[in-house]
Amino acid sequence: MADPAPLRLLAEDADDLAVISAALQDAVGKVGDIAYEPKARRLTLALNRYRWEAGVRQRVRSALQLGGVLKVQTRKVRRERPDAVVELLAVTFEPGEAPGGIITLSLAGGGDVRAEVECIDAVLADVSDPWPTPRTPAHEA
Repeated sequence: MADPAPLRLLAEDADDLAVISAALQDAVGKVGDIAYEPKARRLTLALNRYRWEAGVRQRVRSALQLGGVLKVQTRKVRRERPDAVVELLAVTFEPGEAPGGIITLSLAGGGDVRAEVECIDAVLADVSDPWPTPRTPAHEA
């Protein structure tokens, strides 16, 4: 099987965001790699994404960037511990005043990052070469 090309995904609606969510399931990153720039209205996360599409055990460094972000709230995310590792489970959208709403990044352990957005404007891009990983993420049934 040929090695899949690096992902470059753009989301402009909830269906697109669901594709990004699937690609990011079980991605891990550090709390310190979550950056909100209020003046630029941008939220960026650097993550090590499990390459489900590769068919082999690999991770790749990826960046998720949300644009048009008006406000960010976190729950059970210890910002004072920038080296703490978080695991991303899902990215979801809750509509508000159209075309805006809330994008929620759900984390293992019950934490989340909520971004109030003007509209869905998300980009996911792989930014490194993949590397082998000894473990496949597993979920209890």
